[in-house]
Amino acid sequence: MGEILFLAHRHPFPPNRGDKIRGYHILRHLARRHRVHLIAFADDRRDLEQADGLDDVVASAQIFWRGKPRWRAAAEALALGRPVSLTAFHQRDVAQAVRTLLADRPIELIYVFSGQMAQYLPPAPAPRVIMDFVDMDSAKFDAYGAGQGPQAAMMRREGRLLFAFERDIAARAEASLFVSDAEAALFRARAGVGGVHAVENGIDTDFFDPAAIFPTVDGQGPLVVFTGQMDYRPNIEAVSWFARDVMPLLRHRHPDLRFAIVGRAPTEAVRALGQSPGVVVTGEVADVRGWLAAAQVAVAPLKLARGVQNKVLEAMAMARPVVASPAAAEGIDHNGALRVADSPAETSAAIGALLDNPGEAAALGSAARARVIARYGWNARLAPLDALIDPPRPQQQHAA
Repeated sequence: MGEILFLAHRHPFPPNRGDKIRGYHILRHLARRHRVHLIAFADDRRDLEQADGLDDVVASAQIFWRGKPRWRAAAEALALGRPVSLTAFHQRDVAQAVRTLLADRPIELIYVFSGQMAQYLPPAPAPRVIMDFVDMDSAKFDAYGAGQGPQAAMMRREGRLLFAFERDIAARAEASLFVSDAEAALFRARAGVGGVHAVENGIDTDFFDPAAIFPTVDGQGPLVVFTGQMDYRPNIEAVSWFARDVMPLLRHRHPDLRFAIVGRAPTEAVRALGQSPGVVVTGEVADVRGWLAAAQVAVAPLKLARGVQNKVLEAMAMARPVVASPAAAEGIDHNGALRVADSPAETSAAIGALLDNPGEAAALGSAARARVIARYGWNARLAPLDALIDPPRPQQQHAA
């Protein structure tokens, strides 16, 4: 049983948002066969208070508060010629913790979860490195950089510098992982490096099960639900677009329709949407399953999405019919078990058809759950990790 250092940009406990869910399940998977030491950041005080939440999984855990203001990270990035994504996660106490652990423990492999943490890798020669980029973050900033103005220019700068960093780290790593084949292919084509693999997200279908026990949400007419972290720009843009451009079309035919935006940390712009007819902004909820179970349709109208959207897998596992944008559906092997729509007219038509035909909606939801069970169990999705973490050793030849 070897020892692994797991570097994470966000404490993977509790597993209550997309990146933490992936980190949590990968960490548990590695800990089945290895002693794993966790060094991670927390940007939510409640996560910091639960630093011992993985004591039954890891050999040791060190969780550090990440409280650097955005303006300071941007100033450091401009002064040092580095990406803001890296300076935002640069702390001397974390670097010292990594050095100390590597000096004290026989670490055989470093698993880096998210590109921001690769800056803590020791100089070569070092233990083996598996780099889990999850998504190609530089491509996200490239997309944000479209257009004119200082903010767009800053996004283009971030995309350019971050890609150079990603490419350098991938050249050093033994393997570079992405959450979908599309993300892996994009990075492979742009970076021109080998050892790029897709390790997809999974879903806990025992937890996300419409037959499970969870708090219910009282229905008051037809309901469409979006779930997600509501201070995340792609989510903010998605719900704003849906409330502004799609809801009026839907409510013309279904005047009692409600659109629930379910997720923690809604920004002021998101909270303001609650003033629109039929729009409900819940903020953080104890259990998202009740809202999904109450929904006639779950939506994921993201215009910018990278990798596999956990919100889509969760809704499908709950046997909800899902209408997703092309970007949100791209990384999911759904086999026709969700509807894909792009424009306001297409999206409202797809949702309206499901609202008008409950039998069709129920059949689509059942197909969605069956597809997730067959395709997205965590054990099956993480099985490819084993060959990367513990590659087969050449058989020794013995003299006759």
